[in-house]
Parts: sequence; structure tokens; C-alpha cells
Amino acid sequence: MVAAPSPGKDIFSLSTPDPALWTLYVIRAVLTGPGLIFLLPYLYFRYHTLRYTFDEEGIHMRVGILFRREVNLTYARIQDIHLRSGVIQRWLGLADIQIQTASGSADAELVIEGFKEYEAIRDFLYTRMRGYHAPVKTAPAPAMSADPNAEMISLLRTIRDELRQTRESLGKLPPADHV
Repeated sequence: MVAAPSPGKDIFSLSTPDPALWTLYVIRAVLTGPGLIFLLPYLYFRYHTLRYTFDEEGIHMRVGILFRREVNLTYARIQDIHLRSGVIQRWLGLADIQIQTASGSADAELVIEGFKEYEAIRDFLYTRMRGYHAPVKTAPAPAMSADPNAEMISLLRTIRDELRQTRESLGKLPPADHV
């Protein structure tokens, strides 16, 4: 079971992928055989430049040195979220969080990879995409007076006075002609 950080605060502090992602990249590169020579340097720079930022408005991802890719995605644009993990990813405790938007593309708009807190991130994104915001704690309102019934009595007196004024106003109207 993956330990989930508390919603909000800990998710905002996530920015760099877990070292297990580098292990996954090395295993993938080794499994390519001769492609290791070309794939390993690419994955090395990808791992060391991959950065995520979670803020109040959305998710921001940056990756690359020569060919930099940046994706800024607001929570309101998120349509669907998928978790995908292969055998090696599950063994390392990782999963890819694929975020879909209404862009018309069949592929995910953004893939968050390299975090062991993937379930907590998914739950956080679901709450944000639905517009949920944690309630703000406020200090209790100070008491109006020492008597707990004083506010209710004041309200009842105001209602009584308004009813008297309404009755007096109705009494001053001329009688209506009945046809």
C-alpha cells in the first residue's frame, strides 16, 4: 500500500521525481539491447530535468535541455485521469498519472511520472478538477452579549415592529371596490 500524503500541502511540495524513476529508466534502456547507447543519455537528461509544480491554479511540467517542453494545465481543463503501471513500475512502486483534456487528442495531455504518491496525486487532482477547495478555518465570532438569548429577542422585536407597521399601512388603504 502506498502511503498517501495529506491532501493539498504535501502535494504542493512535490517537484522532482523519485529516484526509483531513474532505476526504471536504466532497466528500460538495458532491455533495449544495443539501443542502450542512445537511450541511456536521453533518459539521464530527462530524469535530471523533469520538474513538476502543483499550485492553486494547475500543474506545470518542464523537461529537457536542448529541446525544452513545458506544459501548463489548469485543474478546470482536466476531463479524466488514468493510472497506468507496468510490471517493472509496480515492482518499483511507481505509476504514470495520465491526464486527459478535451483537446481532441487521443493521447494524454500530460503524463506525471516518477512519484510513489501517485494515488494521493490522483485523488488531489480529482478534487481540484471538480472545483473542491478545502474549507478555510476562521476564528469563532465573538459573542454579542453575555445573554445567549439577547440576539433572538432583538430579532423577534424587529419582526414585531415590522408587522405593526405593515398592519397600520394596510389599515390606511381605501377599501377595494368589489365587482
